[in-house]
Amino acid sequence: MTRALSGRNITLQHGDYAASIASIGATLRELTFAGRNLVVPFAESEMRPAYRGATLVPWPNRVVDGRYVWEGTEQQLPLTEPGRGHALHGLGAWLEYGILEQSEAAVTLGTAMVAQDGYPFTLDIAVTFRLDDEGLHSSVTATNRGTSAAPFGTGPHPYLVAGAGRVDEWKATVPAASVLTVTDDRLIPTGLEPVEGTQFDFREQRVIGDTFIDHAFTGLARDADGIAEVTVRTNDGTGVVMSWDAACPWVQVHTADRDDAPEISRIGLAVEPMTCPPDAFNSGTDLITLDPDAQATASWSIRAL
Repeated sequence: MTRALSGRNITLQHGDYAASIASIGATLRELTFAGRNLVVPFAESEMRPAYRGATLVPWPNRVVDGRYVWEGTEQQLPLTEPGRGHALHGLGAWLEYGILEQSEAAVTLGTAMVAQDGYPFTLDIAVTFRLDDEGLHSSVTATNRGTSAAPFGTGPHPYLVAGAGRVDEWKATVPAASVLTVTDDRLIPTGLEPVEGTQFDFREQRVIGDTFIDHAFTGLARDADGIAEVTVRTNDGTGVVMSWDAACPWVQVHTADRDDAPEISRIGLAVEPMTCPPDAFNSGTDLITLDPDAQATASWSIRAL
């Protein structure tokens, strides 16, 4: 029996919204509104490129050198970003998820993350995708099934599409007061700086232009319900909004530059709400300590403009 490279495909529908979820990595493969792409899609028969739409657990972003110390013991993770020598985007992106619940407009997927070299902890992960009139709503819940506390973080990895054209032509709003600076070569965090007066200040909507961004932002402005959001628009007013709850005090934004593949360079803007910043396994910043039998949940949404 043959299988699609992205795993099992699950299709959701509600009104003008449609989504396709790939079972490998609990991945958002497609999201459309009235036939218009809201994220950069990939084919069911394609192995997911560039972590598009993947659910990132048990950490988002990078662990520098793949090394960290937890409760006095040094751990070494596999280096899944060999060019920079880091452990990238967790361990769950290539796991097969099974269907726990499903309806026409919603699905909950689950997988077990077993103890392994570098991450000797056992977690159950449940990921829900649900469509309604306000777009796609997603949540991740991790439960520690082991006997010792585990470090944990999560986030999604969609590449948002405002409409026609490329990132350079779109306008963005990122309601963040601070940016995490990184080294040019390996993107190792070096410290927080205010965005004011820098190329990273998108608190007021402006054209992205040729700005290169692959940075984490924090100090997020939120509404009365604790929701933060990033908007991306074209000149004709179409666009997309990504919003998330207080469980994610960080957001990674990336202009998806690909010098090696100009045909797909800057075709979407990666917007990744995160429960913790890059290299949190070492810094401890906003890192979740998941005690035995404890749960952690984070949620986010994507809607059309």
